[in-house]
Amino acid sequence: MASEEELFANIDALLEEEPQLPPPAERARLRGAAGITQARLAVALKTSTQSIKNWENGRSEPKSPRLEAYQRLLKGWAAKYPVGGTPAAPVAPVTPAAVSQPVTPETFTGPAVPEAKAAAPVEVPAAPAASERPARPAARPATSRRPAAKKATKPAVDPRFQHGPLAVLDGDGSAYGVDGIVLDCPATTIPELVEWTLRESGLGAPKLNRYGKDSDPLIVLTATAAVKLGLPERLEGHEQRRSLRLPEDHPVVKQVAKAKWQLTQRGFGPWARIYRKAQGRDRQCVQLAILSWDALDERSWPGVAEMEPADIARVLGMYAQRVITPRGSTAVSGLELMTALRPPTKPERDAESGNWVSAYNPGSLGIEPMDPAPPEATPEHPVVVQSGWTGGFLNEEAYQWVRSVDSLSDEECMLPFAVGLDLNTAFLAAAARLVVGLSAPDHFHAPKFNPKIPGSWLVDLSHIELDPRLPSPFTPDGSRPTGPAWYQTHTVAYAQELGYDVHPIEAYLRRETGAYLDPWHDRLKNAYVDTLADLGVTKDLDDRAFLAAMEQHKQVDPALAAVLAAIKATVKGGVGKLRERPQGRHYKEGERWPALQRPTWRPDIRAAVISKARVNMHRKLNNMAKMTGLFPLAVLSDCVVYPSPGASPLDFLPYAASGKPQPGGFRLGPTPGLAKLEGVQPMLWAVELMEKDLNPARHIKGGDAVLEDGE
Repeated sequence: MASEEELFANIDALLEEEPQLPPPAERARLRGAAGITQARLAVALKTSTQSIKNWENGRSEPKSPRLEAYQRLLKGWAAKYPVGGTPAAPVAPVTPAAVSQPVTPETFTGPAVPEAKAAAPVEVPAAPAASERPARPAARPATSRRPAAKKATKPAVDPRFQHGPLAVLDGDGSAYGVDGIVLDCPATTIPELVEWTLRESGLGAPKLNRYGKDSDPLIVLTATAAVKLGLPERLEGHEQRRSLRLPEDHPVVKQVAKAKWQLTQRGFGPWARIYRKAQGRDRQCVQLAILSWDALDERSWPGVAEMEPADIARVLGMYAQRVITPRGSTAVSGLELMTALRPPTKPERDAESGNWVSAYNPGSLGIEPMDPAPPEATPEHPVVVQSGWTGGFLNEEAYQWVRSVDSLSDEECMLPFAVGLDLNTAFLAAAARLVVGLSAPDHFHAPKFNPKIPGSWLVDLSHIELDPRLPSPFTPDGSRPTGPAWYQTHTVAYAQELGYDVHPIEAYLRRETGAYLDPWHDRLKNAYVDTLADLGVTKDLDDRAFLAAMEQHKQVDPALAAVLAAIKATVKGGVGKLRERPQGRHYKEGERWPALQRPTWRPDIRAAVISKARVNMHRKLNNMAKMTGLFPLAVLSDCVVYPSPGASPLDFLPYAASGKPQPGGFRLGPTPGLAKLEGVQPMLWAVELMEKDLNPARHIKGGDAVLEDGE
């Protein structure tokens, strides 16, 4: 005979079980009796219509906290609409509190207890992401729950993509989307996941240009989800770690092929794209990102990979809404954004046949890759190797300059501080209204210089003598040119602006031009400014309040701070990818590498952005010297270090008597191209670095300054 302890233990086990729901058919009957549609119930429970269908046909079951809320709702309906009986006393309507707070598990056998007077059912408003997510182990660091600042207007939701652009899939089948929504994903294999994503999830994003394409849905896999779907938690082995790809004989790759799906040339890596040929206008493509395979680089997405799935969805969702649905690294996304905003083709009616055909979209780069002029290429490019070119190359790179210690005055050495100023997204500011070439380059001998024509000019600027306390605007290392060299149009135009005659020896120029990067600049600028504003750094702050806000903005909301970092990385990475170099140890000089097949492989456009940014920097340095008598200690890319009498930029930046910043020099503010405080160090420390031929800006800024050519 069982003891009392055993009986009580069994009863306690029953009490601890999850709330029991009526059979699926009864759930559907109760909802129908209440006159509530599946769509309306999905809104109330903040889930998808497909999830409601799955619950009512037995394919899946809700999870906490929806389980308790759904059970409470069905209990109330069961009391009001019994099978073949008289309705019991009315129960209270479903309220937001009922959804967000757990209730005591009960069965459906007992009579309902009336709670309030009858009232019309109300729809549950959207709750914050924090209250939607089930409780999880405290193994990962906590993240901020501060909601993003509300905007005056919210973009209309595309009915095809009612659940947003992406979801983060966890190992329990919960797919966390934007705005706190959680979908139930029953997939147990990669092909099933792709089918569910395209047919049931309601994920995706509308095109950014009328002639463009909709963004494919993105599914981000946590480590547990990856293992559940048959993927390794980490890629193992030397070859796999080097290439970051699954081998072709891996079971998952075979599953994909057997289901008649295809992988892109990148294979099954951290950012795998799985697709079939489009059917009419409907694309059949899903983008996967695998967190445990380092899909989210820590430099571009600081701390995101360690966040909870709901927080990851919030970060990536915000980026997708303000920039683009991620399609790879931030560099890849930056490049994809250019094409999404300037599609290469548009539909056009053929005059003879009357049919719609694909035609060139003016202002775009077209669909065919274009070889650069020899001086614009890289030494290993086929254009250079096959032609035997020896005439030199463009060297338009960001500043890496340290001032000579011998040029420091006693007064400068006596100043106590070295202060670093960083220009907000300087390369994005340089892309604004930037006219670039859209056609192939033409070769000219002894042309007359025209600052309005983009291209590459061979010209001798060695005769130009400038203040040695400033870097030369014509070379990345700030040294004076020693003879004829190739320069981009903006660099030569700046020599004219300084009052010097220029006489090009030859040039490669483009006849068709346009501001190709304008929409790219505008979208990224708005994303950057809006995200900073959500972090409390707004345009209406005075300089003192701006510095205080910038000092704290990363602690306000780590999720939004990660979005801001990703936006900045998108700018630098996108510009760098315009001249992606060959990758892989097996590459041989003179061979074409995959990046050359892209119309967006345009080293001349990259050179134009960097040239304009460097010229803008020198113009500010020159104006600062005229207005304040101060000269920089070092410049690294978009960061400049000045000697200062105090620990704040307010101690040396030029201000008018009215208190307003003087135009022409460095100014503080959140807009791209304006400056912010990057760091403060003792002046003696900076001089010691200069004596060792080290750049103080690199140490103040932490080394983040280079526009990489690859990912």
